[in-house]
Amino acid sequence: MTRSFPSRERISFASWRVLALLGFAIFINFVDRGNLSIAAPLLKDELHLSASQLGILLSSFFWTYALCAIPAGTLVDRFDPGWTLAVGFLLWSCATSATGLVHSFAVLLSLRLILGMAEAVAFPAYATILARHFREDQRGLANSVGSVAQATGPAAATFAGGLLIARLGWRPFFVLLGLTSLLWLIPWLRWMPRSESSVSARPKIAYEGIVKVLKQPSAWGMCGGLFCGNYVLYLLLTWLPFYLVHERHFSLTATAKIGGGAFLCKAVAALASGWLSDIWIAAGATPTLARKTLLCFGTGFSGVLLLMASVSADRPCVILLLAGSACMGLCTPQAHAVNQSLAGPQLAGTWISLVLFVGNFSGIIGPTVTGFVVDRTGHFFWAFALTAGIACAGAISYGFFVGPVKPIEWNRPVST
Repeated sequence: MTRSFPSRERISFASWRVLALLGFAIFINFVDRGNLSIAAPLLKDELHLSASQLGILLSSFFWTYALCAIPAGTLVDRFDPGWTLAVGFLLWSCATSATGLVHSFAVLLSLRLILGMAEAVAFPAYATILARHFREDQRGLANSVGSVAQATGPAAATFAGGLLIARLGWRPFFVLLGLTSLLWLIPWLRWMPRSESSVSARPKIAYEGIVKVLKQPSAWGMCGGLFCGNYVLYLLLTWLPFYLVHERHFSLTATAKIGGGAFLCKAVAALASGWLSDIWIAAGATPTLARKTLLCFGTGFSGVLLLMASVSADRPCVILLLAGSACMGLCTPQAHAVNQSLAGPQLAGTWISLVLFVGNFSGIIGPTVTGFVVDRTGHFFWAFALTAGIACAGAISYGFFVGPVKPIEWNRPVST
């Protein structure tokens, strides 16, 4: 059954307040997962790390982030997503603060693993709340709020974090960041939306929902596309500061400005993408046409532009890095909206957790592979070339393996 949207319904003030708090949580989420990369040049010298060890540290977050995604999603579907998010937020903020106190590779690795485990609840909770409280023609803009936060988090970690680390050192930055982030819990616990989903409509056992999602070809198409798109994102998120300092020989201050600018371009593009897709759908386009067009274009061109940047002189390199980051912004809100539309409110948490589980293996593989490639070749060209090929594969996955963007009828038997 299709739904028609004769006119766009405005998002209420209470919903905007929830969106603002969710956006700020995602902002902090990405600051916390990306702050290690801007401190990487100092960490490498202080802890006497090789590029391979640094790659392991930068990827370690994603080990537990991916592995804990499925249980996090089932928890979100069975319990109140607002409370699940609050508990995860508390744990990951404490892990961030404790990072500033460590003096060994092993302890730092352990804290990054805890951080990944706690942050695994964020996007399943975010997706479930939006699927339950926002209409199809509102989700582009609603998801663009999270996408802007997803981009400005690394921008702040790179720009403001880089400047603070250069002035004060990396240890005070981590401690203060984790402690001040805890203030977010005060308004969230007061204004978070309460679940409207009927308990009887939820899967009675976790595996029931997982099996249903695994039978959907579109779920696998979203998994493949997110894996490839995230490979591009995590290359920038983890290795961009190191690349700019060691291969392009920019100062730490210049690196902070370039990296911050790249993620700000991603944020602006994400906001424009969400707004444009909602307007396009309200004007009569199908969600399939509007969302998949932006999704495929943004994913494919992000990798191609980064490859072009790696073989360009310094000034064109910076311009192409900014353009590639903007292309990533085009696809980010569309990926979230497509997942929410396909899964619907009943299984949004389980669906997004499975997609995140597969998609974030690129966070495990990408930074580590990049480290080994740089160790072996002495430069970043082949790492960027591999990234471009993977990005194009992601566009193909979104375009050809994801079906029509409409809610799946979960009670209808899946033909085999």
